Amino acid sequence: MPEKKTNPWLWIPTAFFAEGGPYAIVATVSVILFKSLGMDNRDVGLWTSLIAMPWAFKPLWTPVLDLFGTKRLWAIGMQLLMAVIFTASAGLILSDKLTWLLIGAFFLLAFASATHDAAVDGFYLIALDSHEQSFFAGIRGTFYRIASVLVQGGLVMLAGVIEHRSGSVKTGWCVALALAAAVMALIALWHFAAMPKAAGDRPACSGNGLAEFFAAFLSFLKMPGVVGLIVFLFFFRLAESQLGKMAVAFMKDAREDGGLGLSTEAFGMLYGTFGVLALIAGGIVGGVLVARYGFGRTVWPLVAALNVPDLVYVYLATFRPESLWIVGGCVTVEQFGYGLGYSAFMLVTIAFAEHSGPFKTSHYAIMTGITILGLNLTGMLSGYAQKWLGYVPFFWYVMICTIPSFLVMIPVARRIPADFGCKWQVE
Repeated sequence: MPEKKTNPWLWIPTAFFAEGGPYAIVATVSVILFKSLGMDNRDVGLWTSLIAMPWAFKPLWTPVLDLFGTKRLWAIGMQLLMAVIFTASAGLILSDKLTWLLIGAFFLLAFASATHDAAVDGFYLIALDSHEQSFFAGIRGTFYRIASVLVQGGLVMLAGVIEHRSGSVKTGWCVALALAAAVMALIALWHFAAMPKAAGDRPACSGNGLAEFFAAFLSFLKMPGVVGLIVFLFFFRLAESQLGKMAVAFMKDAREDGGLGLSTEAFGMLYGTFGVLALIAGGIVGGVLVARYGFGRTVWPLVAALNVPDLVYVYLATFRPESLWIVGGCVTVEQFGYGLGYSAFMLVTIAFAEHSGPFKTSHYAIMTGITILGLNLTGMLSGYAQKWLGYVPFFWYVMICTIPSFLVMIPVARRIPADFGCKWQVE
């Protein structure tokens, strides 16, 4: 009897929404949360980097998903587990002396989310044919970003509004995480009914999956230019790793401590809505430029776009404007530039993955892991650097950290054809 085809629209938007939301909570919202609960900048930089490590090491345990169970059950199971962890985290926030347990809960959340991402990505490749995979590529990315906007904007604003009305920071975040738990549980229940049971979604009991896992790592290390690639992946986003967490702390710190003193509600509005929308717009413009002119003619302007706008934080820390319009304009400029410049990073990883033979997916996952490892290891030091330097010198230090982006691009750019990514004929 032929397999009954399930409409991909029933599960793809919600599956990739479930990818984007938890990642945004661990990678970004945790910084705001821990800062709101009174954590020191040094600890914020350290612990929010450590709890995100599971995404860096995800390639090490993803073969388990191939060897045991189905991708569908792994995905649904991790969604239910994340709902439980969100619920536990909401309860822990109301306690006075359970900070370490809350950090541990967020680490488990990251582990479950990283495992969920691998399961959903694998199921996507199994359940859809090549035409459907191409068609839904933009759809999955769109809903991933929608989740980021709703989490970094809506969820943070909700916590801020409840904090303002109740007078309790903990109550605001408790309600916000409880809402995240309810949404994740509903998504899991929906997927139990809507995600198809694909014919190819079966465990590789023979153990070939494990052998291919080691073969993929070995072939990655044999890639031409792999040393330059690893250095690039680790250091290209060095400035971002320093800026990302301390920019949040700067926005939240009181004005007498050198910060801008923004409320949680105002931060959610500026960073999570206008900032994320500017990030998306920058990504779209970057893609159009590359499609028009190719990698060779756009790479250096894109690298500059990624790094130069970081200067807005030097301005904000020096003059500390009180106008939300000015602060929001600076955030929008920086995030648009980041979205624009991130296209350069994506082009390099895609170009190297294109020549990976049968291991394209594995090599891309390895490159992603190295990147996140670099971001988190260097990001761990950002709080200590900020405390030692103060905000104005720290943001100048971030500008110095932009220099490696240009240097590490040189060896990898030489290996990528100038017309790579170009879709239109240039006169």
